[in-house]
Amino acid sequence: MAAQPVRIDDPGDPRIAGFVSIRERDLTGRDGLFVAEGTVVLRMLGQAQARANGFAAEAILLLENRLAGMGEVLAAFPPSVPVYVAAQAVFDAIAGFHMHRGVLALGRRPAAEIGASLLGRLPETSLVLAGCGLSNHDNAGSIFRNAAAFGADAVFLDETSCDPLYRKAIRVSVGSVLTVPFARGRNSEAMLRDLAAAGFEIWGLSPRGAVPVAAIPAARRIALVLGTEGEGLPETILTSFRTARIPQRPGLDSLNVATASGIALYQIALAMGRVA
Repeated sequence: MAAQPVRIDDPGDPRIAGFVSIRERDLTGRDGLFVAEGTVVLRMLGQAQARANGFAAEAILLLENRLAGMGEVLAAFPPSVPVYVAAQAVFDAIAGFHMHRGVLALGRRPAAEIGASLLGRLPETSLVLAGCGLSNHDNAGSIFRNAAAFGADAVFLDETSCDPLYRKAIRVSVGSVLTVPFARGRNSEAMLRDLAAAGFEIWGLSPRGAVPVAAIPAARRIALVLGTEGEGLPETILTSFRTARIPQRPGLDSLNVATASGIALYQIALAMGRVA
């Protein structure tokens, strides 16, 4: 298991420098590191590290009254991972605000995956999500949670989408960002062209979609494309690929993009025999 806990009494202790001022560091980046928050996410990080998928914990910081119930979770980490504990006042001073969860880990992200390498590893029968301009971290986290729940094989994000390894996105995803393969950083048009060239049937989700999502036929490979909250997918994408909508009662412009992803994923997973 992880190393024996070490008590921290000074918020300025250099050993916990990576945890200092979490909110500000969320905005400026951590040079290949990320913060995982909460027991469930810490457990997922331990499982990801055990599977050697590129994610690894650098250090763990716990509120002192949380340590007693963390034995099983900490057992998943190698002894090389230091575990620090602190009183509430010190913990809050380290984080920069009151943190009632009291469970943090500093993780190292794997090398950035480009779309081509991820595409090459997908199974012959695949269901993926493609995000264009997903700028809200809550939505990004929820989309990854939906992807995990309905067995999506990967998530592709364009260069304008937010980082799914932002602390809040990881928390909202309940750690699914650590288990669902993803690639991020390409131009949206190039990303979708690559998916189409790899044999994916591309379906853009839009309130103006041509057919209901229930009418999307099962196929060997399907990619559901999601646009940013409010504006949705750009016209260039809507006119280049087939589109589908989620029927709803009149009077409301559209569903939240994360909600829409869950409904559409369930429908397609059902058609592809991935859920009962």
